[in-house]
Formats: sequence, structure tokens, C-alpha cells
Amino acid sequence: MFEKTLLAGRNILITGGGTGLGRSMALRFAELGAKLHLAGRREEPLREACDAIRAAGGAASYSCCDVRDFAAVERMTAEADAATGGIDTLLNNAAGNFIARTERISPNAFNAVVGIVLHGTFHATLALGRKWIAAGRGGNVLNIVTTYASSGAGSGYVLPSACAKAGVLALTRSLAVEWARYHIRLNAIAPGPFPTEGAWSRLLPSGDWEQRWKDHHPMKRFGRHEELANLAAYLLAPQSEYVNGECVVIDGGQWLRGAGEFNNLAELPESVWQQLETARKK
Repeated sequence: MFEKTLLAGRNILITGGGTGLGRSMALRFAELGAKLHLAGRREEPLREACDAIRAAGGAASYSCCDVRDFAAVERMTAEADAATGGIDTLLNNAAGNFIARTERISPNAFNAVVGIVLHGTFHATLALGRKWIAAGRGGNVLNIVTTYASSGAGSGYVLPSACAKAGVLALTRSLAVEWARYHIRLNAIAPGPFPTEGAWSRLLPSGDWEQRWKDHHPMKRFGRHEELANLAAYLLAPQSEYVNGECVVIDGGQWLRGAGEFNNLAELPESVWQQLETARKK
């Protein structure tokens, strides 16, 4: 179904590409012939991800960048263009999230998530979109949102993420209309639960809660990274050329059982909330 040359000749920039789902998608795109440039704040995971891509026969480079800083994003996209010969595809994957009772979070904590997720997505999209439009060339943007953004229901206990991801979805659909005349496509993916090393530990209170979450899932399992990576590859491939402004949910039907992915955390006892808040402050 996925030919090895599906993404041949494509130069893809992935924010948050050194770890988690970003890394998995980068490895898959490289297998399908794309040249990758990864961006993130920490150099070590970026270097390791690029080494893994090269070891498998792919081509990859990286830049350290805080996507909340537009000037830094402009420098990063210039480095990406120089390293690849010209970026034609952007995957906005950089994100931040944590579980908290909203009355306990600070404005700074709220701003940190919105800055990475919403402002960061806007910064990278604007920086590359301006270049593509000025050069008279098309492009592709794929944004990673959430099921609680795509359903429009939001979710308790992850308020900053819910607000930011809803904004990213609005950005996706707005620019899909505005930039279609420039042959620039924008789409989004809304993943449900996909285990990752970093985010997973911050979003699940305990192993017992993880099993309860899995038992509640219609398919009794969580998503596999390759499932998300294959969906992303399709949405970036020429075969999906007429898909524009769409948000594809990949969660095994979980959101259909009830709005708000984290709303059931209302059942957590006070002692568990205190443990979570103590861990978050470390």
C-alpha cells in the first residue's frame, strides 16, 4: 500500500521531531523516501533521531529551536531550507501538556502550553507559508491536534491544551481556504491515546489508571505509532491531493463513547491530585 518512493523528493520539516510521535513519523517518512529536517529545543534527542534515520539509509538534519520565538523559527526554517534544498512540507508536532485542576494552574503555565502549541504552530506555518507564496510554489502543512479539539467539546483537566489545540484546528481550516489558491494544503490529525515516553507519564496518574483507561476503550488497546505515521504519510502523499482543511481522528472510536478525553479524571481522589501536582512542580 505504501510504496518505498511514496515521498521521494519531498523535504519535510517536523517540529518536535526528536521524540515520541514526531520521531516515529520522521522515521516512517524517511523509509518512504523523504528528506527530513527535525526541530526541537533539546539537541540530544534530535541528534539521536537523525542518527537513526541515517543508519536506516535516510537523510536527516536538525536545528535547535524554541517555536515560541518567531525570530528563532525564521532562522530555523532558513537552516532547514539550506540543509534540504528547500522545505516543501511542514508537520507541526511540537506540543506541551499536563494534567491539572484549572484553579491550581498559573497564567505562566497556561501561556507555556499555548505558546508552544498555538503560537508555535502559527510561527512555523507563517514562516514557511510566506516563503512558498513569495516563490510561487505550493506546499503542505499537517498539524497534530487532539480528539477533544476536533470534537469541539474540549476536555477538563487539560484546559491549556484544549484551548491551544482548538486554535490550531481553527488555523488549519481557515488557512485551508485562504491559501488553497497558492496550492498550499493544510490538514490535521487528531490522535487519541498513543503511548510515548515523555507525555504519557505526565498524562496518566498511575498504572492502575492506565488499565482503567484501556478497559474503557472500545478496542481495549491504545494506538500504535506506526498507525499514526501511516495516516500522516497518506495525508502528505500526492494521492490525497484533494483532501484540504480536513481533520482525521485516529483513536479507535474512543471519543464516540463520550466527549472530553480526560473528563473522567473527576473521579480522582484528592490524594492522587496532590501527588500529580507535586510531581509537576519538580
